[in-house]
Amino acid sequence: MSCGASAADCLREWQELQDGYQRIQDNHKLYKQKLEELTKLQDGISSSIARQKKKLKELSLSLKKCKAHVSPEQEESIQETQSLIKERQNVFFEMEAYLPKKNGLYLSLVLGNVNVTLLSKQAKFAYKDEYEKFKLYLTIILLIVSFSCRFLLNSRVTDAVFNFLLVWYYCTLTIRESILINNGSKIKGWWVFHHYISTFLSGVMLTWPDGLMYQMFRNQFLSFSMYQSFVQFLQYYYQSGCLYRLRALGERHNMDLTVEGFQSWMWRGLTFLLPFLFFGQFWQLYNAITLFHLMQHPDCKEWQVLMCGLPFFILFLGNFFTTLRVVHQKFQNQNKDTKRK
Repeated sequence: MSCGASAADCLREWQELQDGYQRIQDNHKLYKQKLEELTKLQDGISSSIARQKKKLKELSLSLKKCKAHVSPEQEESIQETQSLIKERQNVFFEMEAYLPKKNGLYLSLVLGNVNVTLLSKQAKFAYKDEYEKFKLYLTIILLIVSFSCRFLLNSRVTDAVFNFLLVWYYCTLTIRESILINNGSKIKGWWVFHHYISTFLSGVMLTWPDGLMYQMFRNQFLSFSMYQSFVQFLQYYYQSGCLYRLRALGERHNMDLTVEGFQSWMWRGLTFLLPFLFFGQFWQLYNAITLFHLMQHPDCKEWQVLMCGLPFFILFLGNFFTTLRVVHQKFQNQNKDTKRK
């Protein structure tokens, strides 16, 4: 009797599972149908935006040509139209952040043709937040490891571990930043490009064999790495707080990121970071000069000396003049505002 009751229970449970399975199949079929509809809708909107942007570009060029041969009333209308065109382009940028797009060359080489566009605000912000935390945690780890290599350990093996960590860190940053740019983050060109140079520099340092030239530069490089990690920690701590306030006031985009440099939005409250930044940039120049002097040494045979000196010099030029340009533009804008008053 108990055997029969157990069999009946099992059959009833199987029937319930069958009903549940049928519902799952129906829902999955509906999901695939909606997904196809969504894909078609995305493609349609992307095509429409591309056409609009092309026409707006042509219209903007035509308005510039016409501006010199119009009446004052028409000139006012043209200026208003041009400002509306700029506003429309910003709106399209916001729209495109939620639409699939082709990966750039770097992402295509690393990930292939994988869609990396996140479709919800929550997912985008979560990924951005994870990127910021990744930078913070790795900065602290790099500071500890560089300190250990500089003062506690004197081994080419531990130095290689540190340089490998730098290569991995900068490679990961470039990939994550490319994904964030695809999702609407506005990162200035140089602050992305300098991570590619840093990746190359760290890779060359990793391959530099132990010897007289390496030992002559080792302590200077590790001291610089410590200072750089310290400044990056300061930047993250203060920039994240500043961005939070500006986002709350509606003055910054939700996908804006902390950077290892200086941007115009940092002018209010973060100018005290400028001396730290300029000191680090001139240390990069000092590293480059040291390496160029080492090239003149009679025992210098390693190609790594030149290949480290050039990236340090390029990093100095890019960081210094980009920061200087931001400061100069800010002073110019302030002078214009003062004259208007």
